[in-house]
Amino acid sequence: MYGASYIYQQIFNGIVLGSIYALLALGMALVYGILGLINFAHGALITIGAFCFYFLLFKFNLPFVLAIILTISLGGFVGFLSEAIGYRKLRGGPGLSLLITSLGIYIFIENAIKLLISPQPYAFFNPPFLNRIINSFITFRVIDIFIIITTIVIMICFGLFVKRSKIGIAMRGIAESVETAGLVGINVNQVITWSFVVASAIAALTGFMWGAKYGQISYNMGFMPGVIAFVAVVIGGIGSIPGAVLGGFLIGLIQIFTVGFLPLGWSVYRDAIVFTLLIIVLLIKPMGILGRRESM
Repeated sequence: MYGASYIYQQIFNGIVLGSIYALLALGMALVYGILGLINFAHGALITIGAFCFYFLLFKFNLPFVLAIILTISLGGFVGFLSEAIGYRKLRGGPGLSLLITSLGIYIFIENAIKLLISPQPYAFFNPPFLNRIINSFITFRVIDIFIIITTIVIMICFGLFVKRSKIGIAMRGIAESVETAGLVGINVNQVITWSFVVASAIAALTGFMWGAKYGQISYNMGFMPGVIAFVAVVIGGIGSIPGAVLGGFLIGLIQIFTVGFLPLGWSVYRDAIVFTLLIIVLLIKPMGILGRRESM
C-alpha cells in the first residue's frame, strides 16, 4: 500500500506537469476557437522559448526577469510572423491547407534550430534559487511552485483579458462568427494576429518551464508536448478553452499516476495510455468533456 505522503507527492507532481500542458492547450484552443485551426506549429514555440531563455540567461548573462520578458516577447513576435506569412493568405480556403502549413512551419523551425544551434541536447541549468529543494509533507523545488503560480496568474489574466478588454471581446465575437464580426466593424485581421501573438507568447514561456523542470532541451523537444496539448484540447472539448485547460491537467495527472502507481516498466506506456483515453472519450462523448455540439 502507498502512504498518504506518497499519494500527495504524485498528485502534486501531476499538477505541475498538468500546469504546463494546460498552458499549451490554452494557446492552442485560443487559435482553434478563432480560426478553426489545430496549430501544430505551436509545439515549435516551446523549443524557441527554451533556447531563447537558455542563451539569454546563460550565454549573455542577462537578469532572470529580463530573460523571461524577452523570451515571451520573442515568442509573440514569432507568432506574429507565422500568422502574417504562413496563414493570412490561406484564410477562407480549405482547412487542410492551414493544417499542412502549420506542420510545415513546425518542421521548418525544428530543422532551423537543429542546423543553427545543435542536433545534440543541451543541459538546462536553472538559477540556484529555482533549484532550492523544500522538504515538508512532500518534497518539491521552487521551480515547481513557480510553474503552478505562473499558470494560475496567466489563466486569471487571460480570463480578464478575454472578458474585459476590447481585443478579448472581439476574439469572442469572431469565435462566434467571422462574417458577422466583420460586419459590425471588428478588425478581423488585427484580432486574429493578437490571438497568435498571445498563444505563441504563452507557448514560449512553457518552453522555459519545460527546460527548467526537466533539465534538458533539444531541437525536437516541442513535438510531443505539442501533440499532448492537441490531445488535451480534444479531450477537454473542441472549442472550449476551460475544457482545454481541464484536459491538460487531466493528462498531467494520468501520466504521473502511470509512472507512480502502475507496476515497474509501465512508465513507457504513459503516452499510449493518454491516447487510449482520447479514443475512449471520443467514443463516449465525441465533442469532448466540456465541448458543445455545433449547429448545422
